[in-house]
Amino acid sequence: MMSNPAPAAPRRRLPAWLKVKLPSGERYRWIREQARTFNLHTVCEEARCPNIGECWDGGTATFMLMGDTCTRGCRFCSVKTLRNPGALDPAEPLHVAETIRGMALDYVVLTSVNRDDLPGQGSGHIAETVRRTQLANPELLIEILIPDFMGDMDCVRTVLEARPAVLAHNVETVERLQSKVRDPRANYGQSLAVLSYAKAQAPEIRTKSSLMLGLGESEAEVIETMGDLRAIGVDFLTLGQYLQPDKKKLSVEAFVHPERFQVLERVGMEMGFRYVAAGPLVRSSYRAAEFFIAQSLREERPAPAVS
Repeated sequence: MMSNPAPAAPRRRLPAWLKVKLPSGERYRWIREQARTFNLHTVCEEARCPNIGECWDGGTATFMLMGDTCTRGCRFCSVKTLRNPGALDPAEPLHVAETIRGMALDYVVLTSVNRDDLPGQGSGHIAETVRRTQLANPELLIEILIPDFMGDMDCVRTVLEARPAVLAHNVETVERLQSKVRDPRANYGQSLAVLSYAKAQAPEIRTKSSLMLGLGESEAEVIETMGDLRAIGVDFLTLGQYLQPDKKKLSVEAFVHPERFQVLERVGMEMGFRYVAAGPLVRSSYRAAEFFIAQSLREERPAPAVS
């Protein structure tokens, strides 16, 4: 006689502080239509970000370059993965630049999938998008969130030469959990090396990183990771709650209370980060952080010469 299968474990209920309104608004709809028209991809949609409505309706979006399919298979990420996703769209840099010009932004985040299969791992395509976007939007501040390029610093240098205002790369989690959370081609030391190289080669370009919490890390491990990032000169840091994007991905080990995020934010500022954004709904691309960073960078610019 066949026995009945055991019932699936129920999904953990989200605490009240993680519940958000469904996305809506005229600007949200416009950005979505632009993305569809030009076959652009936003990390807001691909990563199922809970802040998509707030950010898009407020005029902020994060564009994901090189398509919607990654060559990595990180266990926290909802982006599709293939060994060879195919050719890049040569028109993408121009379409991204023109779409951003239509949004009338003063700060934008560009990120990308990993393309380990391509020459230069796609770094030239990323750099070209940064250059075209800057050309079309001269006053725009551009943050580029890059892959680790498997530790190939020539690729990092290619992106730096496009002169973004901020170069970001995420360590994602504490050192102990790297192999559980990230693709085997990524690792903690490699990510720190990328950020350290960027700061050494172009100290005028601000660097940024991000951590997800709730994957089984201890608070002491988080603080140790923050210290490692600060020791290599990382300027900006975001800390947010990991949320399971689908049943095939890693489960949430803990929902971190907002008060603990506030403690970590204070610790980070005491370490000397120029800015720390920490909270359950904070993401690597986060509107409040971007507003502060934009203000900070503009204040640092030299005043125009008086004729």
